[in-house]
Amino acid sequence: MSNPSDDEQTAATPGELREQVEQTRAELGETVQAPADKADVKARAKEKGSEVKEKTAEVAEQAVAKAEELKDKAARTAHSVRDKLPDPVKDKAAQAAVQVRDKAAQAGSVWEERAPESVRQHAAEGARMARNNRKLLLGVAVAAVIVWWVVRPGKG
Repeated sequence: MSNPSDDEQTAATPGELREQVEQTRAELGETVQAPADKADVKARAKEKGSEVKEKTAEVAEQAVAKAEELKDKAARTAHSVRDKLPDPVKDKAAQAAVQVRDKAAQAGSVWEERAPESVRQHAAEGARMARNNRKLLLGVAVAAVIVWWVVRPGKG
């Protein structure tokens, strides 16, 4: 056995000796368990997976919140811009919308005749998304018309 160093206290009674032995056993158990925990790859991978899953959920939640915030801001801006538009601009936009609808109908006919099925399915999904976000798209279109109107060459 080794002799205790000057820094360590020796047990004066059997009770103190038992207490030191229990403490040493606990420390030894922790020392032995640490490499075993590091060697348990499955448990470490599971733990890391849980951490990544939690972080991903947090990031996704933040992204959804930010998207909602941006959507609301865009809707407010579009509404504000629409209210400030002069009537002639609104009329021109309405005329342009009619022309676009007519041309889209013509293009749709050609599309149905010539496009492959997989491409048509993807296009249908995009159209469904556009219909679900109709107000946002209209706001963007109105904003584009306003920008064009402000920066167009040869204005009067």
